[in-house]
Amino acid sequence: RSKYAESGDAREMSYKRQRLMDHGSPYYGVPAPNYIFNALAPPPAYSYSGPPFPVVRLRGLPYDCSESEIIDFFRGLDVIDMLFVHKGGKFTGEAYCVLGYPLQIDFALQKNRHNIGRRYVEVFRSGKEEYYKAIANEVHDTCSAASPRRPAPRARSVEEVKDSSDFSGLLRLRGLPYSVTREEIRNFFEDFNLPEESIHLITSSEGRPAGEAIVEFSSAKDSVAAMAKDRMTLGYRYVELYPASREELEEATSRGRIFYEAKEERVGAAPPSRVLRMRGLPYSAGKDDILDFFGSFRLSEESIQIVLNHDGKPTGEALVEFSSTEDAAGALGKDRMTLGSRYIELFPSSP
Repeated sequence: RSKYAESGDAREMSYKRQRLMDHGSPYYGVPAPNYIFNALAPPPAYSYSGPPFPVVRLRGLPYDCSESEIIDFFRGLDVIDMLFVHKGGKFTGEAYCVLGYPLQIDFALQKNRHNIGRRYVEVFRSGKEEYYKAIANEVHDTCSAASPRRPAPRARSVEEVKDSSDFSGLLRLRGLPYSVTREEIRNFFEDFNLPEESIHLITSSEGRPAGEAIVEFSSAKDSVAAMAKDRMTLGYRYVELYPASREELEEATSRGRIFYEAKEERVGAAPPSRVLRMRGLPYSAGKDDILDFFGSFRLSEESIQIVLNHDGKPTGEALVEFSSTEDAAGALGKDRMTLGSRYIELFPSSP
């Protein structure tokens, strides 16, 4: 299944791809006017193979990596196509990126061992044959699992997964419609009577829906039973289910990848309050770092509460109480500014 479905980035890439095709890029099999090729054609005595196909291979990507994160990773380069590599229906952490021009390959290689999130990514030269082979393998893997144009395979039965020790009461859902709501997921798992707060919708680094969610069940036994819904349809999409861990949920939360619908987050809807919630803090951030972040505002360490998880580890969030509602409103101007290497989201909250 293409990860570009319903994505603005995909539309932008398709425009770039079409533009290159219209102008006769030799990579896409659409010849330019004959007089250009005739004028530039080398003498018959020479062997001319043309420029290399502009594709690179990435390895070590985060399991929840999105197209927009790779586009940000290669900022300044023309990423006109992207292929995520799967095996057995699961993402392998590898991808291929087709660039606009061969000269951009060297610039892409300079990103080798740079980070996406907390993972460093390896970037290698690739070639047309390797890229096309990866496409063929992806099509074969997709058809073997379930093609969007063919009936989805049967769901896995409880008996097929009940012996697994990977279940901790959480499931990860992939392939959700981008417009999915918590109520629709509750209806999907109607036999389990899930509260809305147990459903966590995952977003991309830009805050867009990623088509994924993590759902907390009341017990590991319930999460095993819920696997019977694997590959069943929600709306027009069939949904894949995988065991998830508490660490995955905490990481998504700390990176600001959970979509919240609470009223207090709608800046215009919340009543004036002296309290702001910070999201996306580095795990190592302390109260001194937060004081520096709000340097022009009068705060004390007692006015800052760093949120910890059940193991006593930072979640990447904090609550800050200002001396007045006016100060809190002014501090919202620092929304999405950076603290260290992370940009921080700010939301009105309440005492």
